[in-house]
Amino acid sequence: MKKTLVAIVAIAVLTLAAACTKPAGAVASGKAMAGLPDLKGRTVVAVTENAYTPLNFVDPKTGTAMGWEYDAVNEIGKRLNAKVEWKVTSWDAMIQAVRDGQFDVGMDGITINDERKAQIAFSDPYMVSQQFMLVRADEKRFGDEKAFAADPKLLVGAQAGTTNFYVAVYSVLDGDEKNKRIKIFETFGATVQALLAGDVDMVLMDAASSKGYIGANPGKLKSVGGPLGTEEFGFIFKTGSDLVVPFNAAIATMKADGTLERLTTKWFFEYKQ
Repeated sequence: MKKTLVAIVAIAVLTLAAACTKPAGAVASGKAMAGLPDLKGRTVVAVTENAYTPLNFVDPKTGTAMGWEYDAVNEIGKRLNAKVEWKVTSWDAMIQAVRDGQFDVGMDGITINDERKAQIAFSDPYMVSQQFMLVRADEKRFGDEKAFAADPKLLVGAQAGTTNFYVAVYSVLDGDEKNKRIKIFETFGATVQALLAGDVDMVLMDAASSKGYIGANPGKLKSVGGPLGTEEFGFIFKTGSDLVVPFNAAIATMKADGTLERLTTKWFFEYKQ
């Protein structure tokens, strides 16, 4: 899965804030952008987790849900003349909920892969990322995945069912999904909190997220080693959804006019708590 310049907060606080927050959605503009499908004011129910900084998170100061994916989908809604209504659910329930039609579109830094394609439909990629090892700033015991794997005392934090988990299993460790060196957490944010607390020694994270968390915690975190895999993130829909084509058309215009690049600059490099 799965990046901003905000502080990591305790998972209990994050969960409470997410439950209380009602993020602003897009308001139908009256007509679609020229050349794009017109959804004629239709309400699109969007869901995320609010635990994957800076794609989706709750600002600890204001309690406002925000992030790259919020801005991107609200902009898509405006371009397609649709209203966006935001909901929150857990990562482990999201794909099934979208598959069952409880929500129209889901997002949480979800990696596009064949296993998930068998369950739900994906948009075109809106972001390409690579996995890196995020560690505490004073870490000197290892500098790459080989050195990490060689020391049986070292632990990695991961969220079950995510790309981070599978890269940890198959690219860092021995391919055993029950390896006791992998500590499972309910949310991605909780893995980073565990790293900061010293409960685990490494968390896998895409490059942009690493920069965001490092910026949010000056002097406390750093990345080591090289990339451990490339992944593409996409929005998810129920198979056969009539929203896939309009979303793809809007994404294409946002790539072409620089909107996606501006959002990345805003959330990964400029936003500060």
